[in-house]
Amino acid sequence: MKIIVKDTALRAAAETGMDEFLQVLIQAFQNELGEELTGEAMSKLSGEQTTLWAYLLLRDELCDGGFVQLIYNGYGDFFFLNPFAKAMRLWGLKELSKLIYKARELYELHGEDIKKPCSDEEFMALYERFPEFDDLDDEFMEHEEEYTTRVAHYVDEHLLDFIEIDKYE
Repeated sequence: MKIIVKDTALRAAAETGMDEFLQVLIQAFQNELGEELTGEAMSKLSGEQTTLWAYLLLRDELCDGGFVQLIYNGYGDFFFLNPFAKAMRLWGLKELSKLIYKARELYELHGEDIKKPCSDEEFMALYERFPEFDDLDDEFMEHEEEYTTRVAHYVDEHLLDFIEIDKYE
């Protein structure tokens, strides 16, 4: 799907920082397809576009509540049973790819228990029940800025695979 972003918006965001640069693209995706990365939205996006949106979703979930929250919120199958880790490796993020594969192993062991509906109190107890995710959460947080920088760099180098630039305003 052609996602068009104004050149001035892209330049202004890029000057502000990597997060803003990536957010301009995601905002353009959301303006076209809605706020959520749904199956319908993915069917209209390229693999590259879907991977970018997925990375930002992964980052937001992990920064907010770690892998336990990501799995509880229903994203386990999406990240662990699809080629997301492979895409990260192909984008040059080998360490993140390895981290996703480690999390997948734990997901295969504990995912069904974590996905069960529960109260807020029971949800918070999941962190105590599954402390093996803590090291993975910490590893992600220690490297999040590097990962996001590398994603932004990849996107910048392949920008026309993600968007079309409107140079006329």
